[in-house]
Amino acid sequence: MNKRRVTLFALLAAAILAVIGGCATGTARNVGAAVSGSYEGVGYGMQGPIKVQVTVDGGRISAVKILSSKETPNVTKVAFERIPAQIVEHQALGLDAVCGATLASNGIKNAVADAVKKAGMDAAALREKTYKPQPKAPQTWSADVLVMGAGGAGLTAAISAAQAGASVILIEKGSVLGGNTMMAGAAYNAVDPAAQAVMTLSKAQKQAMDGYLALDPSNPSLKFDSFPEWKSVLSELKSDINSFYDKNKGKSAGVDMPGFDSVALHMWHIYTGGLRQMNDGSWIAPQLDLARKLASSALDTFIWMDSVGLNASYGGKSNYGANPGLGTVLGAMWPRTHSFMSGADRIPQLEKKALEFGVKIYTETRGTELVADATGRIVGAKAVQADGTAISIKTAKGVVLATGGYCANPVMVKKYDKYWGDDLSDRTLSTNMGTNTGDGIVMAMSVGAGATGLQVAQMMPSSSPTKGTMTDGIWADAAEQIWIDGAGNRFVNEYAERDVLAKASLALDRGVFYIIYAGRGDPGNPGMMIKGTPKDARVGAMVEGNHIWYGSTLAELAEASNKAAAGCTPRFTERQLRETIERYNAAVAAQKDPDFGKEVLAGAIDLAYIESHDDVGICISPRKASLHHTMGGVRIDTETRVLDVKGAPIPGLWAAGEVTGGIHAGNRLGGNAIADIFTFGRIAGVNAAK
Repeated sequence: MNKRRVTLFALLAAAILAVIGGCATGTARNVGAAVSGSYEGVGYGMQGPIKVQVTVDGGRISAVKILSSKETPNVTKVAFERIPAQIVEHQALGLDAVCGATLASNGIKNAVADAVKKAGMDAAALREKTYKPQPKAPQTWSADVLVMGAGGAGLTAAISAAQAGASVILIEKGSVLGGNTMMAGAAYNAVDPAAQAVMTLSKAQKQAMDGYLALDPSNPSLKFDSFPEWKSVLSELKSDINSFYDKNKGKSAGVDMPGFDSVALHMWHIYTGGLRQMNDGSWIAPQLDLARKLASSALDTFIWMDSVGLNASYGGKSNYGANPGLGTVLGAMWPRTHSFMSGADRIPQLEKKALEFGVKIYTETRGTELVADATGRIVGAKAVQADGTAISIKTAKGVVLATGGYCANPVMVKKYDKYWGDDLSDRTLSTNMGTNTGDGIVMAMSVGAGATGLQVAQMMPSSSPTKGTMTDGIWADAAEQIWIDGAGNRFVNEYAERDVLAKASLALDRGVFYIIYAGRGDPGNPGMMIKGTPKDARVGAMVEGNHIWYGSTLAELAEASNKAAAGCTPRFTERQLRETIERYNAAVAAQKDPDFGKEVLAGAIDLAYIESHDDVGICISPRKASLHHTMGGVRIDTETRVLDVKGAPIPGLWAAGEVTGGIHAGNRLGGNAIADIFTFGRIAGVNAAK
């Protein structure tokens, strides 16, 4: 046999082996000599380094073990199971990332590449070698109700529909359930009279309420000429406040006057918080009927959440430090923020409940198209699974869209933006899961749905400067925060709406600002302080990760700021920090902020106590605004029916959560998103099941 024929046979044999190996393809060159042993490698995911151990037998990878990782387990669990297994099975690094865990997937592959290089193997050849799973035969599923998207709104809709007796299919684009709700905090706004009754109205709150009473409806800044329907809410609010004052005659704010809240006050905050002017001069405002539905239904929804095991505390039953009442999450505008089960626990609990009620759940199944019959009624949808399998889903009653917004799609945000201008780019970072790319909005618009508010996306001011996530920082209730610029000076009312905070911070050098925090002290201790030292897990992880500065004294804190954290080195001086903190403390003591008019003041920092105790300290977190929540989406009514471009309901189609628009207009209050998704998710599920 001549050399030419030998070469042809060798190439043919290599091709046959590639086919036998499944769908793995790549170069025919050897990816490793006859190497054996264990080698360690490091790659980087969303939250930091991923360390692996790779075992090699005779030049083949026989095992990949994750040694350590800082990734969020509930988000990346599928990636940590699938990627190592596929690497071993197919001897390839050219693998598809797991949906919703792209950075973790790539981090694992890069860590393995690092390890095999140390083994003397050809990492480049392993990267060139690819594997693509093959699609199964097309499938058809049937149910009464299809819910698309398994975040908080989708899971709530699925559970509610199943509770009402419907058979339900729930599909999720990502590899795990939860969407943004898994990553979100536990801040939930609800008007809760029983909780307010065990609180004490502060002097600053009383001043704010007196200011509402003094509002003149003819004031052009209220924009009643453009949105006259909201004038009645101001009248309702004034009546609520006057009734409260009459009921509590002889009592004093800051002493024995109880807390106050009402549906009208929550609505007024939704209105003033969301009333915004666009760059083209136009104004947008929340839709009054949707705002009332949210404000009047949120507490009942919260009680329902407790009934499905989410440990929702209401009616003053929870204990927030020394005060069994409510807090104020950043941008909430009033202490009506409740807390409930954390994201790491709430999604598994909702999944458990959904399965108990018979909901069929499919992950890595992306909805691609809504299907209508000849009359225009939505009767199902099409979807595709991660392996390419085509799915047709038929529904007897209809479809609930709960696919989220599009803040993980900065190109789409920039396309519609009429608010942020040059502060946004196609590469702006986001707090969102990577699956939030606007799919549901596009699908709905393709069947004639109307859209509203797409011109505004909210930015979360207090995000990581390097990742855009809401991680890697320590701060407090909005009433207790002190925000400073690179010169150590306050620059904004920390109690303001999130877009106000974001715009003020983006005007600073590189858009970076700094939050001073000293943590909540024990009830008997004055002031605010972080309990413990960097040796403690909470603080130590931040210091070790080079995300915050920490000191047991202001001098130590100032010295620490000379070391770059999150890419920032402002080099604060002890004098700068002390002057700013002492001026803020004076404002708290007087319950009046002469610099920025902060409405609710708390969190005076007792420097003398901190600096005389080794077990407490103070820190600074560098922060920067990133895309957080899209205000706009498909139009709905108060029953969550999706409306067409003429305002008529599209039969068989409901929507809930961030996929919708109209509720928040130009700016969403902090703590209203979770209230929104659970409240309207529940309504959508019940109505779709009818």
